[in-house]
Formats: sequence, C-alpha cells, structure tokens
Amino acid sequence: MKNKKTATLLAIFLGLLGIHQFYLGKNIRGLFYFLTCGLCGILWALDVITLVFISQNDFDNKYNSQNIQRQILENIKK
Repeated sequence: MKNKKTATLLAIFLGLLGIHQFYLGKNIRGLFYFLTCGLCGILWALDVITLVFISQNDFDNKYNSQNIQRQILENIKK
C-alpha cells in the first residue's frame, strides 16, 4: 500500500524529477515530469499542495483502492 506521507515527502524533495509519480504508479506522468522538470515547477507545486491537503481517506480511495479491495476479498475468503 502506498503511504501518503512518503508520497508527500517524495513530492517535496524529488517532485521535479517525478519520483512521487513513479511511487504512486503513474509511470507515464512520472516520465513527463522527469523530462519537463514538473512542467517548469507548475505541476510539481500543484502536486505538493494536493498531497498536503488531501485527506487520508481520499488518498486511499485514489491510490490504494485496488489494494483495499484485494485485502477485503482475502478476508472474505478466510
């Protein structure tokens, strides 16, 4: 499962290189960030603001929904 704090720290310190996007499973977007330096910092700044202010529940729904569904199914099977 992806961690909100880890994603936020990666965005703050390595966001211009798109490392946080790779961590979140958005590889094409990460490559775009890497090649354009986060579109000259504009998209990077928006991502940092979004990650700081998004609630944990919304973060999980967006980035961990498949993992959560998988865990629920595993618990049902047991």
